[in-house]
Amino acid sequence: MKKIFALVDCNNFYASCERVFNPRLEGKPVVVLSNNDGCVIARSEETKALGIKMGQPAFKSEKLFKKHGILVYSSNYALYGDMSDRVMETLRQFARDMEIYSIDEAFLSLPYTTPEQMTDYAREIRKTVKKWTGIPVSIGIGPTKTLAKVASKIAKKYARFKGVFNITDHEKTDQILEKFPVGDIWGVGPRYEAFLKRHGIKNALQLKRAHDAWVKKHLTVMGLRTVMELRGVPCFSLEQMPAARKGIMSSRSFGRPVESLDELKEALATYTAIAAEKLRSQHSAATILHVFLMTNRFKKNEPQYYSSSTTILPVASSYTPELIRFACEQLEKIYKPGYRYKKIGVFLAEIVSQDRIQLNLLSLDYPHERNKTLMQVVDKMNQRLGPGTVQFGAEGTRKEWHMRRKLLSPRYTTQWSEIPVVKTG
Repeated sequence: MKKIFALVDCNNFYASCERVFNPRLEGKPVVVLSNNDGCVIARSEETKALGIKMGQPAFKSEKLFKKHGILVYSSNYALYGDMSDRVMETLRQFARDMEIYSIDEAFLSLPYTTPEQMTDYAREIRKTVKKWTGIPVSIGIGPTKTLAKVASKIAKKYARFKGVFNITDHEKTDQILEKFPVGDIWGVGPRYEAFLKRHGIKNALQLKRAHDAWVKKHLTVMGLRTVMELRGVPCFSLEQMPAARKGIMSSRSFGRPVESLDELKEALATYTAIAAEKLRSQHSAATILHVFLMTNRFKKNEPQYYSSSTTILPVASSYTPELIRFACEQLEKIYKPGYRYKKIGVFLAEIVSQDRIQLNLLSLDYPHERNKTLMQVVDKMNQRLGPGTVQFGAEGTRKEWHMRRKLLSPRYTTQWSEIPVVKTG
């Protein structure tokens, strides 16, 4: 049976998550800030209407926030991640074939029926997600993933479609594409957008009608596939199993400047533990470990310093204590006293499958299975009881260097002590 694609996109996801457990936020302007309460990374529709831009620095906007009564929150990634999982699990009830595209988007593969039946089914999906999770979504339906993306943007933009738009077999498809900016097409980045506009291609319909040879020459085969998808020819299938990452970065800016080596080691150990857990979640191990350290480049009146160090592990590993040890050794090589450090991080590369680790001739007794079992126990405990339940001593306990999140809402769904309490008469 012919299949069509549906893109389910959570509306203003971070702001919507905050509203689920705080209904008083409904109808009010809400913004969510980036790490260390730096910039705006999420806005409710009410906030967008006030002209607040994505990436706008929070410290420059305090008067504006106060003037318009905008409610400001720090990023609550534990809450957002858990709410995303709930949305995705709900969507699995409606489609066997599904691709989780991002924290707030998923493609579904649905059977081709009449446009009315497909639209009604999407409305049922939307209604169920809202009822089960509290998160509003918009759904775009199309014969290809690219057209489903187009339909999703239309569903979100125009209230008259009530959150669902189906472009499949639509009699005005070309008129829709003519009004759709080329820069908003899935896969067309800023560089290609500028290039296309220089050549007179300003909307999706013009790109759809571009000559294949010209597109392949200037936009590569991937660009040609996008054009074919605009013509209704599926070129991108669902990726039901996400590809393993080829590199894993774990880094944060500090909530305050850090000068001591001990505190830097604590922070580095914490970020290394996070990276190691991500490695294990995809059943991988890393061969190369890279550590970097930097001061705040925006502080022009302070001495500046940046350095990094890389090591090749004797045996590819995802064993947290071992990775922490190597990371701290690299930090000792690059650390210089007398500087106020702003950021530290670790990057794991040359990632291989856990089942294909090449042992070292000098390390034949490497306790791989024992380490693997220990990490499985630690990961299961942290998954069941909450992140950070089991930590390594090198990570420290007070963590005064931790990133600043003064406006953090409770972790309603992942922390026992922060679960909402309902009081009855």
